[in-house]
Amino acid sequence: MKPGLSLRVSQHLALTPQLQQSIRLLQLSTLELSQEVEQMLDENPFLERTAEEAPREEFGLEAENTPAQADDYSVDDAIFSGAVSASTTSAEGQNEAETPPAGGDEPDWSGDGTVEMAPNDAEWGGDAPARNRNDSEGDEADATELARSHESLTAFLHRQALSLRLSEVDCAALRFLIESLNDDGYLEDPLEELAAALAGPEDLEQIEELVHRFTVALRLLQSLEPVGVGARNLAECLTLQLKALDADEEGDPDVVQTALAICKQPLEMLARRDVRRLTLLCSDGGASGEERTRAAMSLIARLEPRPGRKFVDVERNIIVPDVIVRKAGRANGRDGQHNFIVALNPDVMPRLRVHDIYAGALRGHKGGEGHQGMQQRLQEARWFIKNIQQRFDTILRVSRAIVERQKNFFTHGELAMRPLVLRDIADELGLHESTISRVTTAKYMSTPIGTYELKYFFGSGLGTETGGNASSTAVRALIKQFVAAESATKPLSDSQIAEMLKEQGIECARRTVAKYREALKIAPANLRKAL
Repeated sequence: MKPGLSLRVSQHLALTPQLQQSIRLLQLSTLELSQEVEQMLDENPFLERTAEEAPREEFGLEAENTPAQADDYSVDDAIFSGAVSASTTSAEGQNEAETPPAGGDEPDWSGDGTVEMAPNDAEWGGDAPARNRNDSEGDEADATELARSHESLTAFLHRQALSLRLSEVDCAALRFLIESLNDDGYLEDPLEELAAALAGPEDLEQIEELVHRFTVALRLLQSLEPVGVGARNLAECLTLQLKALDADEEGDPDVVQTALAICKQPLEMLARRDVRRLTLLCSDGGASGEERTRAAMSLIARLEPRPGRKFVDVERNIIVPDVIVRKAGRANGRDGQHNFIVALNPDVMPRLRVHDIYAGALRGHKGGEGHQGMQQRLQEARWFIKNIQQRFDTILRVSRAIVERQKNFFTHGELAMRPLVLRDIADELGLHESTISRVTTAKYMSTPIGTYELKYFFGSGLGTETGGNASSTAVRALIKQFVAAESATKPLSDSQIAEMLKEQGIECARRTVAKYREALKIAPANLRKAL
């Protein structure tokens, strides 16, 4: 082969650091944005907080009501298409947003010195990496600390153990078993395994001695509060509680004895509510035996299957809304609809500005050592402020479009929810679907009827007899209403619910009803039937 030279022309999309940061900030939750702001304040000396609202950059809400131009949308679509072709991935794939631009190892934040940015900028077309979801804000730490202030199960048991007069060895064995409990209060590991872990698998004599000590300590543990703690399985947990009821002479002794007999049978029969078979196994038979079995099953249903439930340290996910929706004025006389005011929550908006003293000092020492690096940090601070402003502007624009589309929901509730997909909002605002997806993920809206994630207002549609569509959210609300109004002795099956929906003009298959029912965490008809 002969060496030769060739010239080839190609096009590719290079994401600037500014664009990468814009995409990343847009998809962050409130907590993640707060952490990002704190990190930027620590790293960039030109950025500072201000108690007052900083002057806005030359873009944003002042122009958000401007109709989207056809040229702007085509540019947005073209850039997104270019990104797809350059990375050879689908529109749903992740974009290589972290790839630094060609020409250097360090990001170039210098820009062109301008502050102009289109209100309907095309930068929001590319996909960004996946993100982790966090729902809480720093202000809500007090409530989380309150949740953590509850006494743990182990501390509660250790405090009770102090009142027992035990030898040093038995006290140590009891403390060891308490520390071996799981969050629900169960002792999952067999006593033999616990003994082998302490003595070693080869010292059989020591293992036997430890098993004896643990057996005594387990009886002591199971005598403590809450009743049922220290059980090895669910059947033992229920049995301990039933024996406590029998010892306290609470309830009908015959019913308690029948319940104890039921707990000795495979619990699958209890879960299936197989009254007839349980009656044959645990009662004398006949009508009175079946009635006693039903009473015993009702008694078991009132027991606590997780004794340590109330001691579990569960961090409360406190949601701070990004957008607040309020009613404005009286309802319209013709259709009974209210007007709504949509505004950003000022508590989640960071108030930042460029440090004037440092910026002025930098301007007065041009050409000095390190001037170029400091100039880059100053430009980085300006871009960060502008990107945060654009993030909130985009959230507000999308929220206003959602409220306008779902006015019936805010007036009449879930039954009035309309079918809505991401493309509908994207076409209305001149943005790409991926941008709408980022905006509606982990962003919350406070409304007069509750707080919802923005994604909640989107849902597919089911066909109706009139040729229209019914929102899946509205169908789930109907199913919930049907189940709430059903007879406890004759609960509705999925097929019956599907027929009732058909009577309402909604075509919904039985399998779809089952899927929606499971999403609502509603048990099947046989488990909803009253004993």
